Amino acid sequence: MRAVVWIAEGTWEACVDHAAALLPADAEVTLLHVAPSDVEAIAAGGAGRLLGRRPPPPRPHEVPLRAIADEEAQALLEAARSRLGRAADLEARRGRTEREVVSACAGADLLVAVRDGERTLGPPSLGKRTRFVVDHAPCQVLLVWNGDPPGVKSMRWPPHLRSKGS
Repeated sequence: MRAVVWIAEGTWEACVDHAAALLPADAEVTLLHVAPSDVEAIAAGGAGRLLGRRPPPPRPHEVPLRAIADEEAQALLEAARSRLGRAADLEARRGRTEREVVSACAGADLLVAVRDGERTLGPPSLGKRTRFVVDHAPCQVLLVWNGDPPGVKSMRWPPHLRSKGS
């Protein structure tokens, strides 16, 4: 079995813990982190949009934002492998997050991902990128909660199915 574990800031611990508990010992595990490709462009262009001024040129001693992002992604993946407690390949990608995750799942048997939307039962529990991945993944998908699952009372019922007084 080949499993991809999607590592994302803020939810990676839950994803790794579930993977460690549920994946068979002989599974080939890849820990995947995807950095959005537009972050550096947005950060670099922000100062240039201020009242039409151009951003100042980079200073020679400044570390480029991409290098910082790459170091942070690698550190996050290393922390995830340590928490997993077993051998795992580390894969850091850059691009459109949802498309990179789907692409990384080619040839995989399972993707482990965390619900990243609202803490409620139903469709809002998935963010737009996770929804895309769930709909397009070429393998089985195991969705886990970051923490305890919300109760049944968190489910939103359509207006015509709501009982009076609830």
